Amino acid sequence: MSCSHLETDIAVIGAGPAGIAAALAASERGARVAMIDMMDEAGGRVWAGGPAHGGTRRAHAMATLEGRGVLHLRGVRAIAGAPQRLLLEGAAGAHLVQHGRLILATGARELQLPFPGWTLPGVVAAGGLQLMLKSGLRLEGRRVVVAGTGPLLLAAANTARQAGARVDCIAEQAPRERLLHFALQLPRFPDRLLQAVQLRAALLRTPYRAGLRLQQAEAGEGGWVCRVTLADAQGRTQHHDCDLLAIGHSLLPELQLAALLGCRLRDDGQGVTTDAFGATSVPGLYAAGEAAGVGGQRKAWIEGRIAGLAAAGRLDETEALLPQADKERRYAALLQQAFAPRREESPALTPETIVCRCEDVPLWQLADCASWREARLQQRCGMGHCQGRLCGGALALHRGWRTGADTRIPIVPTRLDTFIHLAQLTPGDSP
Repeated sequence: MSCSHLETDIAVIGAGPAGIAAALAASERGARVAMIDMMDEAGGRVWAGGPAHGGTRRAHAMATLEGRGVLHLRGVRAIAGAPQRLLLEGAAGAHLVQHGRLILATGARELQLPFPGWTLPGVVAAGGLQLMLKSGLRLEGRRVVVAGTGPLLLAAANTARQAGARVDCIAEQAPRERLLHFALQLPRFPDRLLQAVQLRAALLRTPYRAGLRLQQAEAGEGGWVCRVTLADAQGRTQHHDCDLLAIGHSLLPELQLAALLGCRLRDDGQGVTTDAFGATSVPGLYAAGEAAGVGGQRKAWIEGRIAGLAAAGRLDETEALLPQADKERRYAALLQQAFAPRREESPALTPETIVCRCEDVPLWQLADCASWREARLQQRCGMGHCQGRLCGGALALHRGWRTGADTRIPIVPTRLDTFIHLAQLTPGDSP
């Protein structure tokens, strides 16, 4: 099949806040820009659900990009990359993009930690629940428990409450002492403090418990989740009946493409290593937003703008933006310190707990595996459709394995008619 060829000065992977801001900044300076995203609507996960969830900033930004002639490739995925070339796949076929510079604004995904019962119907990711609610899901009268760690729990609980649910409990696995330290630091970030106060006030009648980790979920009639068991640090348990269990254990940056292109990653695996302007270890390649470290939409926006200006050769114009970016990175570090999942606080696993949902691999089958590579080769863990994007993060936490070290082409499952165009990434070579 044919493969369309495109040329651009700057290619931006991702159309969330970081990608939109980068495309805006670069196009302001006259660069030809292509913004590439796997979703049909720009905005990323944080602004998913249409213009109503992105506010005037999103609507104005997209109108501006369209007016400047920025090419927005919707519903396409990056399959592979080489210096100054990308191979993409969309519903209409393959695209080969040749670019001068590349900005990675690939966002993040939810970290899902397994526990007994986590595969039951009615157990959903906290962020996934928000997306469903934005799409019109109603929960009138349904009992919901939200558990895990991080501010996303409060946001998900409030969204569920607004959709008519009765939120019986928010269970935060971080201990009370660490939450108190986080709260005492919030006055350094007045806007975040106000946001936290407003959110907690909206959930004033909802029990919020610290130091509780998920122990198991049980099924009722029809196999749907009906009860969840939580445990404190002393092993004392409490039970909550529920119709829906939303779990969230923070976010993981999407780093497959960055790793494939040779970018140096942070030692903690939580992002691409960049300088103050978003430049990575690969010349001409920049990273912004969650790809450079999870920190929320404000960090993503300012880092995207800085990367867009830098990629367009306007470093002088970034100077005024650097203090704000530093502030957002400090807040991101505070979040990481307070809510980064720790093995000893995370849900406990039994030998029978499924750790790889795609291939139905229980924990006991990995007993003789010394590495992520062995788990994949010997037990097919991480070899299913998600290619380890779910189980990889969990096993990195529980086993200390480096689960992103073996990224290879193609980085996601790919159609054969796209795969045959790999040779065009490096002319003269075979795939």
